[in-house]
Amino acid sequence: MASSAQIIDLAESRDHASLATFLKAVADDLRLHILRALAQDSFSVSELCTIFAVRQSALSHHLKILSDAGLLSRKKEGTATFYRRALPGGSLSILQSQVLEHIDNEPVTPAVEAGIDRVQAQREENSVAFFKGHVDRFRQQQELIAPWHDYSEVTLQLLDRLPRQPPQTVVEVGVGEGWLLPALHERAHAVVALDLSERMLELAREHTAKLSNIEFVRGSTDRLLVRQVCADAVIINMVLHHTPDPQRIVSEAAALLNNGGKLIVSELCAHDQIWAREHCGDLWLGFQHEELERWANYAGLELTASVFLAQRNGFQVQVQQFSRTQ
Repeated sequence: MASSAQIIDLAESRDHASLATFLKAVADDLRLHILRALAQDSFSVSELCTIFAVRQSALSHHLKILSDAGLLSRKKEGTATFYRRALPGGSLSILQSQVLEHIDNEPVTPAVEAGIDRVQAQREENSVAFFKGHVDRFRQQQELIAPWHDYSEVTLQLLDRLPRQPPQTVVEVGVGEGWLLPALHERAHAVVALDLSERMLELAREHTAKLSNIEFVRGSTDRLLVRQVCADAVIINMVLHHTPDPQRIVSEAAALLNNGGKLIVSELCAHDQIWAREHCGDLWLGFQHEELERWANYAGLELTASVFLAQRNGFQVQVQQFSRTQ
């Protein structure tokens, strides 16, 4: 099935971009700022307009120049186009890597950082608003896409293969109603249950009322980093496609892991069923498995296990395990 969530790597443009085209692309302050802002995230055209306070027509011109030079890749999500930095490739790959390294040696400007903060706040507000209005129907809607039992069973099988048994601490990101928490309670000395929604945490507490080793935390993964939480495993089940900044969540989850720790991610594969946006609050129409692996690699993890589960209505779920090497 063809997917509307297309990753366009622009490999042809990258292979055939001339040195003059490349040098022209990086010979502009705004374009350098764009590349710097895209170092750790992807943004839509409208979000980039917000960040840089530039009209869309002008910004699109700069994005085209960067794309023609093989410096950007884009991903279509419905009617929106998201841009990210392209991986170095082609005959200019060494030069591209060196230029990006120099760009990253300078921090984003305070104005750009403030723009990024505004975009992230809006993303989070939109996500929280959806779940607040649909919490009572969430499980039914989620089951239309992928039955919870299917991917949770694989998740627990992977967790049971951890070198350290029982694990000292397991973190679940986006616990929802807490369906997985009893099984985690049985397997770990301590469990941290994380969710943005206070209502979801209330339901999770009700579901695990008699269990004593679970700590409930409202917020995102950055809150656990501030608290210097260390985990033998972090589980992110069917959360990233609801998350405004999935790459950041993967990166921060990886930073929570002890040496040898595992990140277990269950996610939808890229699909074209747009109805999931309205009925299930999906911000992303799934992900290519290579995309998840690339984000994990950037965060210092390596892929150690993959399971793909065919689902109803044409969906497919991927369960990926990434490991922090000793």
